[in-house]
Amino acid sequence: MAIDHGRARSGVAVSDPTGTLARPLRVIERIDSPAGHRRLLAVIAEEAPERIVVGDPRLMSGRRGEQAGVAAAFAERVRAEVGLPVDLVDERLTTTEATRRLNEAGGPRRGTPAIDSLAACVLLESYLRTVGA
Repeated sequence: MAIDHGRARSGVAVSDPTGTLARPLRVIERIDSPAGHRRLLAVIAEEAPERIVVGDPRLMSGRRGEQAGVAAAFAERVRAEVGLPVDLVDERLTTTEATRRLNEAGGPRRGTPAIDSLAACVLLESYLRTVGA
C-alpha cells in the first residue's frame, strides 16, 4: 500500500497480491485529523497490506524540507499503530507524472481517480520496480 501524504488530501494506492501492478484506491481527506486517521486505519484493515510506503517529499535538490519531516512523523505513527513495515520513498515528480497520465487519457472524467490517489499509484509503481529489480 502507498500513501501520498498531504495536509488536505492523501492519496492511497494498493498493489495486486503479486506486487506487480498498482492501482489507485481512494483519497482520504485530512488524514492527520482524528476522523481522517480512523478512515486510514479502516482502509489498512480492509486491504491488509504487508507493507506501507509513504511518500517522502524531498526538494528537487534531494534535500529534506519541512514537509519531509511531517511525512516521516506520519510514517512513524502509522508504523507504531499498525505494526507493519513502513518505508519512506522519494516522491519527487509523482504528481507531475499523475497529471501527465490524466492529460494523456483526455483529462479528468467520470470514473477517473483523483490526482492524489493516482500520485500514490505512481509512488507505489516506483517502489515495486525498485524492490523487484
